[in-house]
Amino acid sequence: MQGHPEHDQSCMNPPSFPMLSVNLVFILSISRMFQLLQGHIQPAGLRSRKNRLVTKDGRCNIEFGSTEYSNHYAYLVDFWTTFVEIRWRFVLLLFVAAFTGSWFIFSLLWYWIAKSNGDLIGQNSTDGHVKCIENVHGLTTAFLYSLETQTTIGYGGRALTGHCAGTVALIMIQSLIGVFINCFMCGVILAKISLPKRRGKTVTFSDTAVICLKKGSLCLLIRVANLRKTLLIGSQIYGKLLRTITTPDGETNILDQVDIEFMVDAGKDNLFFVCPLTLYHVINKSSPFYELSADSLPLQDFELVVFLDGTAESTSSACQVRTSYIPQEIQWGYSFLPIISRTNTGKYRVDFSNFSKSIQVTTPHCIQCFEADIDQRNHNRENHNNQGKRGVDNLGFQVIGIHDSMDITQM
Repeated sequence: MQGHPEHDQSCMNPPSFPMLSVNLVFILSISRMFQLLQGHIQPAGLRSRKNRLVTKDGRCNIEFGSTEYSNHYAYLVDFWTTFVEIRWRFVLLLFVAAFTGSWFIFSLLWYWIAKSNGDLIGQNSTDGHVKCIENVHGLTTAFLYSLETQTTIGYGGRALTGHCAGTVALIMIQSLIGVFINCFMCGVILAKISLPKRRGKTVTFSDTAVICLKKGSLCLLIRVANLRKTLLIGSQIYGKLLRTITTPDGETNILDQVDIEFMVDAGKDNLFFVCPLTLYHVINKSSPFYELSADSLPLQDFELVVFLDGTAESTSSACQVRTSYIPQEIQWGYSFLPIISRTNTGKYRVDFSNFSKSIQVTTPHCIQCFEADIDQRNHNRENHNNQGKRGVDNLGFQVIGIHDSMDITQM
């Protein structure tokens, strides 16, 4: 019985102070290590989102700072474009505010007319008093009459008597303003619904780009697909390489742009965009990717922006689709999987499950290695052809000795 209190007392004693300090230091060091890992090892999407000028869905990551207040007046002058480009939440707010505000403003005018004529409740009116508006006795009924007038509901409970000339002019003004608001708001909503960028949502690019051999050349390949059966007429593909360079004068150009030429097997303009296409850029001496290699590509700092311009067949509206690729999204030594096949019924089938998938293929380590290998093969072929040239005996040729006697005819 005496041992139990001692055991309980020893269990209740706190651990020694040095042990607490060691555990605390260990926990802090572990947490610090995880913080460092989280700071250095980030997903590629987070890094790319920070450094991109154009996002994968085509939005431009740019802001205008230190803009003068006078420039805001230009947005008000071009009010139609401003209303079309603002977000839907503001369009809906403008829609509600426009109609509700116009109803309320005209209700105040109807209320003022009724009050001036003595039609309100509590005003002393004679037995022969003729009202300007029937059944408008206060601000609430004036608001209801304004709403019924502008929306042309006309329940019949409230109506003009024709006794006041001002009411005729006011109902004409409200009807015209109501028609103008209806036309403007319907136009804004229709324009936002039919924006060309909505058509661009049905055009998609591959998540990654690949570098491999194509038709005997080292090429950079990108896939693009039209998800609708309607075509994009007059489609054109081109690219811009964005990078930071330092000029010979020592000036740093953050967004230096270099043209990147893309093409397909059928050309580069007026594409028949009925099925997914594979775009390719030939890497040669005129290409900005000429100095890259499989090892140096992930260490580069650039952004490849790809553009697709075309006209929608159904709406005849021009649209542009954009996307971008950073070095971490370009795979060296890979090729896209085939996605087009023919069914038993004779139709062409597109398997979009393999749209962005790629497979590793044999690819030169760099363009210089590829060119050197071609030169070596050409040199070996020439040597083989030279060594293979040998004389052939002509069996029909008659050999005559020079010491044989010959007849000499004298003149």
